[in-house]
Parts: sequence; C-alpha cells; structure tokens
Amino acid sequence: MKFIQTQNAPSAIGPYSQAVVVNGMVYTSGQIALTPEGGDELLREDVVIQATRVMQNLEAVLNASGSSLESVLKTTIFLASMDDFALVNEVYAKAFGSHKPVRSTVAVKTLPKNALVEIDAIALVKV
Repeated sequence: MKFIQTQNAPSAIGPYSQAVVVNGMVYTSGQIALTPEGGDELLREDVVIQATRVMQNLEAVLNASGSSLESVLKTTIFLASMDDFALVNEVYAKAFGSHKPVRSTVAVKTLPKNALVEIDAIALVKV
C-alpha cells in the first residue's frame, strides 16, 4: 500500500490521504475546487469553474499515483444541487474525452467548505 501526496493538488483538509495505491489500483479521495496551494477562492465561483478545478485536481492526484484520467474505471460525483448536473456533465465530458468510466452522481445536503461539486475516482495504475 502506498499513500499519495502531491503538491500539484490541494493537501487533504482532514486526517486522510489524497489517494492510495494498492494492487495496481488507485483510489482517490474526493476533490473539491481548492487550489493546489489550498486556497478556497474558487469556492465562491459558479459550478463550471469549480468543476474545472476539481477535474484538474483529480488529474494531478491520478498522475502522482502513476495513473491518468484515461485509466479511470469509476467516478462518483457529489453535487450540492442536481440543478448543476448538466453543467458538470459538460466539464466532465470535456476532461474525459472519448473515455467514459462508469459513474454515480448523487445530490448531497452539504459538501466540505460548501463546495458545489466533489469528485473521486478509482483507476488502474499504469504498469
């Protein structure tokens, strides 16, 4: 088991790791729209800006884990409002391109730091 920490994505804001690699798989923690330095200014922006930063953070954690967006098998999207579903889908589709991992999307009452969107992933580690 190898725990992942990269400066190219925000540090965990609690007692957990950005990701863990085990048996050729990487499991990421949920990413919200914090900057790699931990700034929360994007959390005051709209869901498109937040989702874009979330995908950048997720990609940075995957890359640090020896993986990539193209190796993602499953994601979970947490939304503060299902009204944002279509907008987040657009950002998500652009980030993944023709790759279409399986996914769950759920609406939640509140996300950390009142974020509008959070995404985690399970991916293969490149051999």
